Amino acid sequence: MRKSDEPIIEFKNFTFQYKSQSEPSLFDINLRIYPGEKILIAGPSGSGKSTLSNCINALIPQAYEGTITGTLTVDGKNPAKEGIFGMSKSVGTVLQDTDGQFIGLTVGEDLAFALENDAVEQDEMKRRVAEVADVVDVQKLLDHAPNELSGGQKQRVSLGGVLVDNVRILLFDEPLANLDPATGKKTIALIDDIMKVKDVTVVIIEHRVEDVLYRDVDRIIVVNEGRIAADMKPDDLLAGNILNEQGIREPLYVTAVKYAGCTIDPKDKPQHIETMNIAPYREKLRAWFEKAPAPDRTNNNPPVLEIKDLKFSYTPDEPTLRGISLTLRKGEMVSLVGRNGAGKSTLAALICGFLKPDSGTILLDGEDISPLSIKERGEKIGFVMQSPNQMISKPMIIDEVGLGLSVRGFPAEEVRKRSEDVLRICGLYPMRNWPVSALSFGQKKRVTIASILVMNPELIILDEPTAGQDFRHYREIMEFLRDINRKTGVTILMITHDMHLMLEYTDRAIVITNGQLICDDTPARVLTNDAIVDEADLKRTSLHDLAVKCGIEEPSEFVDRFIEYERSKFAKEGRSSE
Repeated sequence: MRKSDEPIIEFKNFTFQYKSQSEPSLFDINLRIYPGEKILIAGPSGSGKSTLSNCINALIPQAYEGTITGTLTVDGKNPAKEGIFGMSKSVGTVLQDTDGQFIGLTVGEDLAFALENDAVEQDEMKRRVAEVADVVDVQKLLDHAPNELSGGQKQRVSLGGVLVDNVRILLFDEPLANLDPATGKKTIALIDDIMKVKDVTVVIIEHRVEDVLYRDVDRIIVVNEGRIAADMKPDDLLAGNILNEQGIREPLYVTAVKYAGCTIDPKDKPQHIETMNIAPYREKLRAWFEKAPAPDRTNNNPPVLEIKDLKFSYTPDEPTLRGISLTLRKGEMVSLVGRNGAGKSTLAALICGFLKPDSGTILLDGEDISPLSIKERGEKIGFVMQSPNQMISKPMIIDEVGLGLSVRGFPAEEVRKRSEDVLRICGLYPMRNWPVSALSFGQKKRVTIASILVMNPELIILDEPTAGQDFRHYREIMEFLRDINRKTGVTILMITHDMHLMLEYTDRAIVITNGQLICDDTPARVLTNDAIVDEADLKRTSLHDLAVKCGIEEPSEFVDRFIEYERSKFAKEGRSSE
């Protein structure tokens, strides 16, 4: 709701070109944001949305030089003249990587940092820190070190650190990227609650549109190729096809209604599944459900990995894993999910040999692997980190892919042949003699996976394979992994917070919370089970709510048929584009 006729942020005929680039990243932007509004800026990677935010907080042009034409006014100031420090009094930025924002040794010190810079009297400083700590609900954490906090707690402290300065604009850069689904919901709810008690304008940059729409936003601004492709109210935007056209994922329930052949009317309020009027679409949705094929995802292959009663503690009397038992079969694609700190990464580290269990057994192809070193396990089990930059150590693609074979003493000719064979499978053969630095993030991800595949592993474990990726790059990476799975029969285990990845690309979901395995079932049944969702801090799929509103007795069947339909649809589109 507007509190003023004068915009608090205004771009007029604004164009920006980075110093190192030959073309502008923003073209002729005209945009007004008013006091008290909550705005979502969405767009694919490289669309210009982060450039837009960096102009607002003066990182452009102070930290990132370039040429500006047109004008930008933020809270009555010109960011290019005020600089980062000057704009920090009006704009508080919460980064995607919260660790990059911490300054103090404790939460209390971190919250007080901006006030100390302004030489605020100590009594006033304590009062304002206590006030902000209450707003973001970290009163009990003031004496804690930031590195002791969970992802959600870090997000709250980062938010408090900018609120303490009484800023008028809160700018969030991909606030959900590193959070589990339930913590993401709490973050969106917290932003909404703050707007009720603080006179602030909120700008959220995020490609996960459905997650942000957990609470109302006033407008969604879609950016692509440096231009504003849409500036609309959520109900109007979701009723059309702009998000799909711009390579941004729609809310799943909206997509399902469209799959059923329905045209959504903005008057039916599609911004939230809870309040959307489903009555005009119910019969078509039920008819579509009846006709949609049910998936067959049985896997009777022999086990490749068996874990029996695995226990591990970092410190005595504080168990991290409490007797985990599970089996992975050859050729499966399985997701490992649960809240931050549940024990997922610890389990992966134990499988790879980075840690040694307190007790329990890990079998690979029926053989106990406890005597194997990390190097020996690496020949059978591959681990792909979240960031490819953490794994790449050679400047040239062909050398990076063959590195694992080279260090094991394989002849140079065999190293080259196996590397080239894997690069063909991965679609990277034409680039084999390129420098790694010339690749995009997604291509680097493929190189790291190729460097694992060249070892002919039995199992590949991937940590958050699509974190921070827009819909197009997400689909590129996941279709690539599915193709690898089909061509080689390798078993793939993915640690993920992405509930749609879990639904769309894996046939089993293993759920861990508080170090215990609480569920091992199909993704659809996991995400339609309220008890499991709540216990593991997952997010119930909106397809469940849509099925319930349509009177479908088994919501998990509706979810399964939606996913099967979508898999077939994208497979046909992929074949037609080849």
